[in-house]
Amino acid sequence: MRRLFPHPLLSLLLFATWMLLVNQIKIGSLVMALILAIIIPKLTAPYWPNRPPLKRVPAFAAYVLLVMWDIVRANVEVARIVLFMRNENIRSGWLAVPIDLKTPEAITILAGTITMTPGTVTSDMSSCGRVLLIHALHAPDPDSIVQDIKTRYEARLKRIFE
Repeated sequence: MRRLFPHPLLSLLLFATWMLLVNQIKIGSLVMALILAIIIPKLTAPYWPNRPPLKRVPAFAAYVLLVMWDIVRANVEVARIVLFMRNENIRSGWLAVPIDLKTPEAITILAGTITMTPGTVTSDMSSCGRVLLIHALHAPDPDSIVQDIKTRYEARLKRIFE
């Protein structure tokens, strides 16, 4: 089974994504989704030689749901800032977030999570790979935002990947 699906979660994600894109359940769509779910992971497997195992799949699913909730909540907050806050009251700023994650996959997911959440964007990473530079649309208390990122996202990713 591992030879057919070297990355089962990626295969499942590709299958689901294709079915959502075509928005119809027909035999041709199912066959194409299955072909993509088999071919793409097989072609990309050599580029992931030291892929860390996903140790806690339920925790990862909970993380995805948390991020989806945070994206919805942040959209409302950004809309409130943009529509109702005066420009001189908006305190945008650059934040340096020290990270304790070690695996590149976990760091990438953390940076992607920050970027996907409206109001923040990951801009750069230090050359040592231990600090992310983040821009926040409204950061009246930068330390609380850094602490929130570390406790809400990084700690969960550390439990999932390390």
